[in-house]
Amino acid sequence: MRKLTGIMIAALLMIGSIVKAQQVNQLSAKQAVEYGLKNAVQVKNALLDILVQQQTNKDITAAAYPSIKATGAFNDYLNIPTSLLPGEFFGAPAGTFIPVKFGTKYSATGGISLNQTIFDGQVFVGLQARKTSIDLRVKAAEVTEENIKANIYKIYYQLVVSKTQIELLNANISRLEKLSHDTKEIYKNGFAEKVDVDKLTVQIANLETEKLKALNSIANGYAGLKVLMGMPMKDSLQLTDTLSENELKENILESSNYQYSDRKEYQLAELTSKLNGFNIKRYQLSQIPTLSFNANYSKQAQRTQFDFFKRSGDWFTTSFIGFNLTIPIFNGFSARAKIAGARLALQQSQNQLEAQKISIDNDVTAAKNNFITAIATIDYQKKNMALAETVYEQTKKKYEVGTGSTTEINTAQVDLKTAQTNYISALYDAIIARIDFLKATGKLN
Repeated sequence: MRKLTGIMIAALLMIGSIVKAQQVNQLSAKQAVEYGLKNAVQVKNALLDILVQQQTNKDITAAAYPSIKATGAFNDYLNIPTSLLPGEFFGAPAGTFIPVKFGTKYSATGGISLNQTIFDGQVFVGLQARKTSIDLRVKAAEVTEENIKANIYKIYYQLVVSKTQIELLNANISRLEKLSHDTKEIYKNGFAEKVDVDKLTVQIANLETEKLKALNSIANGYAGLKVLMGMPMKDSLQLTDTLSENELKENILESSNYQYSDRKEYQLAELTSKLNGFNIKRYQLSQIPTLSFNANYSKQAQRTQFDFFKRSGDWFTTSFIGFNLTIPIFNGFSARAKIAGARLALQQSQNQLEAQKISIDNDVTAAKNNFITAIATIDYQKKNMALAETVYEQTKKKYEVGTGSTTEINTAQVDLKTAQTNYISALYDAIIARIDFLKATGKLN
């Protein structure tokens, strides 16, 4: 008994730790979007790209600052270099040479140097392009955020609408269970066949299977939404928003005017084109002279013994300042080729801007058409669903009084199920088209 009690306590503690580790998130659609923008891996990496570009900009800026470095060297000549001097210097016959060793066994040098760019066209353009480079990364992050936002909205509201799908399936199951009960009673009284009861049992089983699949699809939808939002799978997610037909059909088409510049993708393409313009300028300025200032201060000592740290030894100073002027004269037409390539890249980016306009127009038109069609389908299928339900109820009454057949009631059930499926499909289509339209017009908040 004590052993069993210990196991129960351990199990309760384990359950308690699991519950404690699991976080319950009750989120509206906007809160889900905010959560995703903070935690989605794609967004995190896009924001890190901005930080990477900031460090790249610092590296570009460094080219305009002085470059200072210290150097040191120590040599131990295991064999002192030998030089040959003409023999005549020492009274030897002409044409002969006398080997002589110059230098000392040990030598050491230490110094500091400075280099400062005074003018370099490419550095100047690089400094100009820094802000545009950051703007490009920021805009790319905004594009990523908007895509994440649109997908979260789509999945969120599809999961909200899926509740209606389950409700319709439950209603169908209840309806068939009632019919099955009535048919069994009719069968007991000898006014129906066993096959009629079996058919209804099969239909109920099929609906239960369909419901099971729908619930599994919804569970996968929640898992997919968690992945998109960057939420741990162990955490619980509850959706608090609802979506009525009136909210869905709210006329967003009245404000269908849009500007290309409202789209993040178009803004990104504009910045890409601007950066390509900087490339042309950079290669053009690479053909003009560059000027830099440099200075050096160093100390050198030579010893026959390793006594560099003794104060008595001499250290000889060398120092200088100077200017370096580099004038490009001929580089094998490399600069010309780079300029031509940069101009072609600029033309490509400008072509991409025009293609982006066409793509935006297509996105808006397609989403608008899809939304209009889905809304019309919702109204049509809602009426059709109500009519199919009326037909089913009338057919059921005829069947119960013995004036209808199982074929008729089965047909009515199939028609009702088809109308319900079409209605749910129209709801899903309207959600996607609505979000696509808002995204296409740059008005997705």
